Amino acid sequence: MANLVLGPLQRHVDATSVTIWVETDGPTQVEVAVIDAEGPVGSAHTFTVCGHHYAVVTVDGLRGGVPRPYEVRLDGERAWPLPGEPPSLLRPAPGMADAAPTTLAFGSCRVTAPQEKPYTLNADENPSGLGTDALHALALDLRAQAAAPAVPAAPVPSGEPASGGRRTPDVLLLLGDQVYADHVSPDTLAWIRRRRDTSRPPGEEIADFEEYTRLYREAWSQPEIRWLLSTVPTAMVFDDHDVRDDWNISAAWRAEVRGQPWWDERIIGGIMAAWLYQHLGNLGPAQRASDPVFAALTGPDGRGVVDAEAAGALRAFARRADARADGERHDDIRWSYRWDLGRTRLVVIDSRSARVVSPDGRRLMVADAEWD
Repeated sequence: MANLVLGPLQRHVDATSVTIWVETDGPTQVEVAVIDAEGPVGSAHTFTVCGHHYAVVTVDGLRGGVPRPYEVRLDGERAWPLPGEPPSLLRPAPGMADAAPTTLAFGSCRVTAPQEKPYTLNADENPSGLGTDALHALALDLRAQAAAPAVPAAPVPSGEPASGGRRTPDVLLLLGDQVYADHVSPDTLAWIRRRRDTSRPPGEEIADFEEYTRLYREAWSQPEIRWLLSTVPTAMVFDDHDVRDDWNISAAWRAEVRGQPWWDERIIGGIMAAWLYQHLGNLGPAQRASDPVFAALTGPDGRGVVDAEAAGALRAFARRADARADGERHDDIRWSYRWDLGRTRLVVIDSRSARVVSPDGRRLMVADAEWD
């Protein structure tokens, strides 16, 4: 039986459906099932890229704005929730008739760091600490609240939390730098040192796609964070540190970094990972169905294609995506997206990968095709 490596992450939502993203340690059929009464079930088979297995499952037929507890099954065996964890809830967006405001929790620039105690850069505390992790604090708060026994409370206005509680946000919006390819944690650095010689460039930074998968696994597998991402819909977009500090800041920067022999695998791996771990979950069911990259990876029967073929397709996409910064126009590549959340429309515009800093002097924060 396959096991969950990462996830479930609750990603795209609308008024009738929720999308769940997972990574597993082997090929498997993934089911996401509502477990109160006879709820709807969604399923998909994993697809494989460079030895890593992913699935994106949409559960349809939900009622807008009504949370429902769910479980994840791999080949029919329950894999989530984990023992002792509070239930995870599918949270479809409200319908247009719902006048309640949408609550967004947003942030960016999260370096994975030890969480054992309060930490500063003082030598007598944890030297790897970088300050309080707001996402971790939110996860702890909501997880404790979800695990607490229900107590009667006085009526509260619609949309407000009960006394002493924090309202669960309708959506998390992660605005870049979900991982730091140029500033890894002590645990990841030790793993990299076992894998290759860090005295040679890129040294202690991320080198390729395989190392990127390690970064994402570390960032999202901490129990509290993992639970939070399983129960709150999360939209995200990548930024420079997801690849490297000041990525695409100028034509001169690109020319200099391209002269480094390690850069090609770094940029290809970074874009491949960003598409798999971040962008794929931003897409709704109709967008995924029409996406040529998703079709190339999952194949005509949805069970995936040969690993080498999938990896080749995603690498080719990554090269074309990177070339846009030089002024090449690829109208089929778009990282920007929108979510409709009741009467609120969230529009996320990529201004990092989509910028143009071409050698002929053109400078655009958003390429024309992306802006269109």
